[in-house]
Amino acid sequence: MIVVPMAPEKIVVTSSMMLGMSSATETLCGQAFGAGQHHMMGIYLQRSWIVDFITLTILLPCFLFATPIFKLLGEEDTIARAGGYISLWFIPFCYNFVFSLTIQMFLQAQLKNMIIAWLSIAQLVIHVPVSWLFVYKLNWGLNGAMGALCISSWFLVFGEFIYIFGGWCPNTWKGFTKDAFKDLWPVVKLSVSSGVMVCLELWYNAVLVLLAGYMQNAEVAISAFSICLNINAWEFMISLGFLGAACVRIANELGRGDAKAAKFSIKVLLSTSVIIGVFFWILCLAFGNKIGYLFTSDNKVAETVSDLSLLLAFSILLNSVYPVLSGVAVGAGMQSTVAIVNLCCFYLIGIPVGGLLGYVANLQVKGIWIGMICGVVTQSLTLCFLTWRTDWNEQVAKAAERLSQWYLKSSEESNHNSNHV
Repeated sequence: MIVVPMAPEKIVVTSSMMLGMSSATETLCGQAFGAGQHHMMGIYLQRSWIVDFITLTILLPCFLFATPIFKLLGEEDTIARAGGYISLWFIPFCYNFVFSLTIQMFLQAQLKNMIIAWLSIAQLVIHVPVSWLFVYKLNWGLNGAMGALCISSWFLVFGEFIYIFGGWCPNTWKGFTKDAFKDLWPVVKLSVSSGVMVCLELWYNAVLVLLAGYMQNAEVAISAFSICLNINAWEFMISLGFLGAACVRIANELGRGDAKAAKFSIKVLLSTSVIIGVFFWILCLAFGNKIGYLFTSDNKVAETVSDLSLLLAFSILLNSVYPVLSGVAVGAGMQSTVAIVNLCCFYLIGIPVGGLLGYVANLQVKGIWIGMICGVVTQSLTLCFLTWRTDWNEQVAKAAERLSQWYLKSSEESNHNSNHV
């Protein structure tokens, strides 16, 4: 059996980029919905499709020529060929992100969250039996697993298409239009800054895992580090919900022109998220010594997880702060600012501190995790300061300027004006 660790990294990179770029859709659609410019949401969605599709197509050679790329990076021929083969399967899978993520943001912006949840459940219901059929019954192995992944992913996309095109978004989807090709450059700039913002954040953990791989007894270090990251990621799913809620609420209120409501939303979201974070922080402190045994029977790995449990608890607590503030920034269209914050806090502070503590101070994996926390704490404090110092009346004005600059009359308005004349 050949293990290809680098091929999944491509999907991480691509999904990070697409997720980040799709947040531009959430900013634009959220503010347009708040301003009552419902017909513009469909145009923004189509513009995002164009920008994201072109971006992913530019990245396509990385998948097509994965085998020689892996060889250049020093991988063995067998691993390089296997990685290149898997990368080809990722091409149809990755293109679903162009539509699924942007449509998700489009629907979230108009408070249609339940349809996303139901479609995701349906996707899971489809994926499990199809995977079982392809992999075990038909014995297609890797091909079957990747085929099932592509089928279930595109099932979600087609479900979203049916919902939008079928008339369930009558005010926000007016059909395809050539207006989608207008004013693409501002969408490109916002999408790229959004992509950079998210990529810098999501790649941070990957770099830290890479650092852990060079530790003494690296197998135990990576295993323990990965277990803690998984626990942190599970709790972070709740935080992602608050991130999405913050983005939608802030974008809606700014589009509506209500700065006071935007500030109130920040207080409510942040306080609620912190309360939930404190609850999980206490759970982690109480059961930290035993939590490793949920994932492994190896005593060394479990003991290392136990040593990290205190740091893990504070990471979980921090999860209740910075995602909300990141969502606030996305809702206000300040992705480029957050990208700079992420770059400085994570890569100029967090990773160097983790490397120094892990290798120079010989704290091993604990030192790397302390470095990660330093980066997150610095980011959280910076975002808190930026949020506190932000003039929300000015943000309302910027949102109004952005919306008026890109505003196009709907067909109903055009017909009304022509009839009036």
